[in-house]
This record gives sequence, structure tokens and C-alpha cells, in this order.
Amino acid sequence: MKERFHISGMTCSACSSHVEKAVNKLTGVEKASVNLLTETMEVSYDEKMLEGQDIAAAVERAGYGAERIVGGSPHRSGESVRRREPAGSSCRDGACDLSNLPEAGKESGKRPGRTGGRNSLQKKAEEEGRAMKWRLGISVAFLLPLMYVAMYHMYNEWFGLPIPGFVHRYLHGGENAVTFAMTQLLLLLPIVYMNRKFFTVGFRTLGHFSPNMDSLIALGASAAIVYGIFALYRISYGLGHGDMALVEQYSQDLYFESAGMILTLVTVGKYLESRSKGKTGEAITKLMDLSPRTAILLTEDGTEMEIPTEELRAGDIFLVKPGSLVPVDGTVLEGSSSVDEAAITGESVPVEKQEGDRVVSATVNKAGFLKCRADRVGEDTTLSQIIRLVEEASASKAPIAQLADKVAGVFVPVVICIALVTLAAWLLAGAGGEFAISTAIAVLVISCPCALGLATPVAIMVGTGVGAGHGILIKSGEALQQARETDTVVMDKTGTITAGRLKCMQVDVCVEDMSAETLIQIAAALEKKSEHPLAEAVVEHAKSLNLSIPEIREFTAVFGRGVEGVLTEDIPPRRMIPEEAGVKAGKRYFVGNQAYLESIGIVLDKVALQKIAALADEGMTPLLAAEKGRFLGIIGVADEVKSSSREAIRRFKEMGIHVVMLTGDNRRTAEAVRKRLDIEEVVAEVLPQDKEKKIRQLREKGHKVAMIGDGINDAPALAAADVGMAIGAGTDVAMESADIILMKSDLRDAVTAVRLSRAVIRNIRQNLFWAFFYNVIGIPLAAGVWYPIFGIKLNPMFGAAAMSLSSVFVVGNALRLKGFRSGFQSGQGEADGEKTDSMTMHAERKETMKKIITIEGMMCGHCTGRVQKALEAVEGVGAVTMSLETKTAEVELNGEVADETLTAAVTGAGYEVTGVEVK
Repeated sequence: MKERFHISGMTCSACSSHVEKAVNKLTGVEKASVNLLTETMEVSYDEKMLEGQDIAAAVERAGYGAERIVGGSPHRSGESVRRREPAGSSCRDGACDLSNLPEAGKESGKRPGRTGGRNSLQKKAEEEGRAMKWRLGISVAFLLPLMYVAMYHMYNEWFGLPIPGFVHRYLHGGENAVTFAMTQLLLLLPIVYMNRKFFTVGFRTLGHFSPNMDSLIALGASAAIVYGIFALYRISYGLGHGDMALVEQYSQDLYFESAGMILTLVTVGKYLESRSKGKTGEAITKLMDLSPRTAILLTEDGTEMEIPTEELRAGDIFLVKPGSLVPVDGTVLEGSSSVDEAAITGESVPVEKQEGDRVVSATVNKAGFLKCRADRVGEDTTLSQIIRLVEEASASKAPIAQLADKVAGVFVPVVICIALVTLAAWLLAGAGGEFAISTAIAVLVISCPCALGLATPVAIMVGTGVGAGHGILIKSGEALQQARETDTVVMDKTGTITAGRLKCMQVDVCVEDMSAETLIQIAAALEKKSEHPLAEAVVEHAKSLNLSIPEIREFTAVFGRGVEGVLTEDIPPRRMIPEEAGVKAGKRYFVGNQAYLESIGIVLDKVALQKIAALADEGMTPLLAAEKGRFLGIIGVADEVKSSSREAIRRFKEMGIHVVMLTGDNRRTAEAVRKRLDIEEVVAEVLPQDKEKKIRQLREKGHKVAMIGDGINDAPALAAADVGMAIGAGTDVAMESADIILMKSDLRDAVTAVRLSRAVIRNIRQNLFWAFFYNVIGIPLAAGVWYPIFGIKLNPMFGAAAMSLSSVFVVGNALRLKGFRSGFQSGQGEADGEKTDSMTMHAERKETMKKIITIEGMMCGHCTGRVQKALEAVEGVGAVTMSLETKTAEVELNGEVADETLTAAVTGAGYEVTGVEVK
């Protein structure tokens, strides 16, 4: 069983390390992981041997507080949690393409996104922030006069500032030494009181033999205060015995201002650190802010009722008005609209929705009313699951942090030992007590375990938040590190490199008395009764061309080979082909593969065979059409390659990553895709288990492998890879098997994920280097190692300032990740540093004219490509934009080009121009 706890009272990595050790010692605990930044602990344990309250008790014995997180909200361990069961019908399988994420904790009655729990923690953080600001204000208010009283004579010497009369009268000189010391002590007491938490927590953890950063501050400040009080007694003794030399000596040895400065500077650092850490969680906060607060419920009697979103249950009917947020995941029952899903997928283009389509929580209805059924509510919505993934990833640890965790566990005791050794060494060396104590205090206050503890989690939290903003959900810190180390990317073809939707790409008519449109109508008439994916592509192509699809009779399907049937309607002739006589009802037609046509006696000539081979070489599946005794033509069907795939593969290669394509398709089709996209290696005709085997073979050779796939047959390979990336449109199983989810089904997001992982791990290394470097340099400096050689000695006040700023530096460095950019702009995939200077482009562009050419005869992408190539070859023609849907070409002219010239180019390509007009 796995549970999460909110841990209170932690101030540094020593605390989190001690909590981990305390819980991991319990019998039945498999693994406990504490995140200092989020103040959470995730525990995997055997519920037969332990209960949640046993874990909480272990944390409390260690000196900290623990509350179970149930449905995102902290609860006292053992406290019962009442759960609302969803009313009405349950959601259908695959309720939303975008919601195929790992199941979240099911509390259907709760507000999406664990808003309640987050709000309680946010309020607590805000209250602590206000209290810290108040504490800091009071501390500074008393520190300023304390510093002036302690150092007024230095200000006079350094800056020539005059000494006020009352200071000269009551504080200056040996006769006023007691007043001088008592004034400092009295000014220090409010600072000590306002910052008493350092002492209470520090000495309590010291008593539990688990000292932390507070212990270092408490020991350092206490040593300064105790020594100051001792000096005050020595001053009093000197005055009483007339020993003014003793008075003068100890008047210079008061450390009250050092104690006050240490406490105040550490508080300043903590305040700045908390402000910075607050910014690291902005991504999660923004996601939660997307959660709609209200929904319009349609009651059984047709009444519209506005209710809080958390009251919606599965099966309820709700309305979404134009401009409103979709409250929960659901299915459209009535209406049509365009919905902006940018908040979830990052895709800026609105998606058209109509009856039967899925809608996702936190998306925006742009236009039109939608009547929907609630399918996934509360913790089950897509938004809630995204938030959960980001939260869990933020709370996870990367393997790179293991050394830092080990060091943090012993850091504070080692520092205390170093301080004691420093004190003893200087005393034995004959240095004065003031000098020895000063160096020991400096060692205590300059040491910073916080920087070690924050180095990894702040970078992971910011990085996963940035990823979510780009539609990339990273499940753990380990996934980040594995993605960073990737040297080989293996990707599935269908649905990953290609769109997963078959389309008619080319139509070749092999007889003179038939048009391409007529051939498509015949094929669609036969294929509309078939359930084969190729058949669906032909029918959809006919519909896209607004062609009527005739009815047929005597339909027969030969499994794996083809279909046949008799037309019951005439197909009229096309005017653009004079020889075409049209098609009469009553004729029998055949559509299928080469073997099928040969089996019915159709003889294919050399030209036809060459065309079939050429289509196969281009990655298309040839569909052959014939009537009795005569071959009619070929329709090339292919799975369309995503426009983003070529750019993604190119970028992977530029990053030094080897690209491998795995597919169950035949070798000829796979090889065609490989050539088109310049993929280095392809493995075709593989079964799902063979994909997994290939992954394991690559790993056995020492490669760090990332697998990118979307289908259920990719799940074993995704799980076998070092890091599995699932395209967002994939199945639930694929999502569970993956370490990284790409919400937009865009292969370029895989490139972004690898680049982001490299940036995050680089940032973590920078943070860890700083944390180690700071302590390795700072502690010897504070101990006075360089004093005998260079005469350098660190004042404890400067040590406290350095310690405070070191944590701020680590958090600030992690915040730089918020400036990460995908490197792709407007779908063009521009790399960093390759941005187009649009101003220069526009400056070089001459005055242009645009013309619209209406063209008959274009049937597929191959046709538009031929026309575009012919037009671009005309001198004076710039950009050419083709539209198969409107059968037009938009031509940008850089000079005078006659309509006749444009018409001749199109006619020469084999098509008819029906009109040319200026745009």
C-alpha cells in the first residue's frame, strides 16, 4: 500500500533525512521518501503489518508532526474520511482521449484538483509567511539600534559620523561599560524572543539526537549570547576591582550584536527562500486555478441550477454556455461548438465538438451551447489526474540526489564536531578565548545543509511544472534523469510517427474513358460495406470530394483479398474527359489486392506492375480496381506521416541520439517511411513481444533507451525501456506503462522532454556543486584555516549572511528553468538560436499580387503536389498554397504573370483550369 503524509516542523535536509530513517526502520515499511520542499512523505508499506497511525507515531517520536493526505487533503492519522459515491450511470470506457491517464484516488465527491487540501496548505503557508514577515520586521527594528550601540565608535572612525551627546554621556568610556553591555543585551532580547523557534526546534532536535540547521543556529547564537553575558560579568568584576584593562578587554569582546545579526540574517534568508520556493510551485497552483468553481446542472424537470462543481456526480446532465469552462469530463449529448483545450494539451487551435464527442474539464467553450453528461468527476477528471502526476513528480527524487541525501544525514553532527575541534584547536594553539569562540560560532552559522536538501527538489518541481505547461507530464525525478541520459530513441510507426489514420494519397486511372472521380465512386460504393481500415479511407476520401456514393447489390468480401459487387445506379460522365461515357448500372466491379485481381483473371501489364511497385516503395498500400475482364486503375492508401515527425527525428539526430523505428508493417512500407524521414534504423514485421525483445537487446549493449509509443501493443516495450514515453492519444495501459506522457500526440514533444530533462539535471548538478563547494570552502574559512597564512578570519555575522544567501542562490538558480522554451515555434520547430528574423524577411519581400486558380481533376495529395510543383516552376511565382477541399491554388506573384501562363502550367500537369481571379 502507498500513502502520502504532510510532515510539519522540517527546516532542512537533516530533518527530512531523520524522518526517512525513522520511518524506514519500521517493520513492514518497504520505502519512505521525504520531500523537504513540498513537506510531504510517500510511504510504501504492508498494510497487514502497519497502519497509517503507526507511521505518524514514528514521525512524531522523531520530533515532527505528521498528517495523512487523503484525496489531497491532510487528515489526522486514523481520522475517518467520508466519501461520496457517484450517482447515476458510470462513465463509458475511454471517456476522453485526453483522460487516459493513470487512475487517481477516487473521491468522486471532492472538488477537482484537491482544491480543498491545497487551499489549507496554502493558507498555512500564507500565515507562516505573514508571521515571518512580522518577525523579521521586529528583528530589524531592534537590530539597527543594537548595531549602532555596538559599533558607534567604528562609524565615527570610518565615516566621521558624530557621536550623539546621550551616547557619549551614557555609553562611551570604561566607566559606562556596564550600561554599554546591558543596553546591547536588552536590545537583543526582543530579537531572541521573535526568533525563539530556532532555539526551541534546534535544542529539541538536538535532544532527539537528530540535530538540524536550527540546531546549528541555536548553538551559534547561544554561544555568542552566553559569552556576551560572561563578558558582562567580567566587566562588572573589573569595575568593582578597579581593573580598567579588564573592562576595556571585555568591552570589545561582547557578541550580542553578532547573535542579533545571526538570527536576523537567517530570518531574512528564510523569508527570501520561502518567497522563492513559493514561485517553484506556481505551475501546480495555476493548474488548480483552472478548476471551474461552478457548474450548471440540468435537473430532471428541465430546470437549470447553478451548483458548486464538487456537487456534480457521474451521470448528471450539465450545460456549458459560450465562454464558460467545462466543469468536468463528459460526453456531448446535444449541440456543437469549438472548444479551446490549450489549458490541458497546450494546443492553441480550438477543437470542434458535436454530439458523441468528449469534453474535458477546464477547457473553454468558445461558441455554442453544449448539453453534456458527466462521466468523470472529482479526482477522476483529466485536470485532477494531471495535477496529481505533477505533484507526485515534484515530490519524487532523482538518483543523482542520493549522494546529497547521504551527506545531509550526517552533515549537522559533523559540523558540530568540527566546531568543537576548532574551538579546542585554537585554545590549545594559545589563541584567546574570544578568538576561539568566534571561529567556532562562525563554523556553526556558515554551514548550510539547506542548500544540499533543496538542490534537487526545487529543480524537479520547477522542471515538472514547466513540462506540464508544454503538455508533457513527467511522473518522477528518476524519469527525468533517465531521459537526460538517453542515447537511443525507439519509436513505433503507427500513431507515433504517422497519424494513425489511413488516407487516399494517390489515384491513377489506367483507362482513357474514366475519370479519377468515377473510379473513386466505384471503389467507395464497394468499400462502404467493408469494415477494413483501407475501405474506410476510400469512403472518407469520396465524401471529402463531395462525391455521391452509389448503392450496390450482390456484395461479397473475400477475407484479406478484396470485395466485389454490382452497381444499382448509373454514374454520369465527367465533362472534363470527352471520352468518358459514364458507368451504367448492372455492371460488376472488383476492388482488392493484386492477388485478388489475378485470381479473377485480370491481367496486369508492365506499366501497371511498375505503378504498383512504385506506390509500395513510397509506403502506400495499392488498392486495385477492375471490371470483368478489364483493369481500371490504382488507389494508393497510406497512413499519413505527421507533419511534426520529420522535424522531431532531425532534432534527435542533431542531439546525438540514435533513432530506431519499430513497426509491425511490411518491410517495403517501413523502408519507404525510413527513407522519407531519414531514419537511421528500422525493424519491420515485429510482434509486440519482439518490440520488447529489441528494447532489451539495445539495453544489453549498454544503450540508454527511450521508447515512444501509443498503442496497447507498445505497453511491454514502454515498460522495458529505460524511459517510456506515451503519446497522449494512447490507451490506458500505455499510459500506465510510461514514465512520460505527451499530451498533444506530437513527436516534437518527445524532443522537448529530452531537452527539458537535460536542462533540469544540469540545473541540479549546478545546485549540488554550489552546495558542496560553498561548504567545502566556507567551513575551513570560518574555522580560521587561512588565518596563520593570510591573516583571514571570518566574522560570524558574515558567516550567517553567507549561509542565508546560499539557499536563496539554489532556489533562484532553479527558478531559471521557468525560462525554458521548447525550441519549436508555430509548428516550424525552430531550434534555439535559429529564430527567423521576420523583419528582415518582410523588408526583402517586394510588393506582391495573389491570384486564386480554380482547378478540376485534383483527387488527392499527389495531385495537389503535381500542380504546386508545376506552378512553382513558373518564373515570377512565389509561394503556392494548395487546397484539395476547395480545389484551388493560391498563387503569390512577385511580378507580372499572365493568366494564360498559369493556366498552361496547370494544364501541362494534366488538370483543367476553370477560373483565375485576383484575390
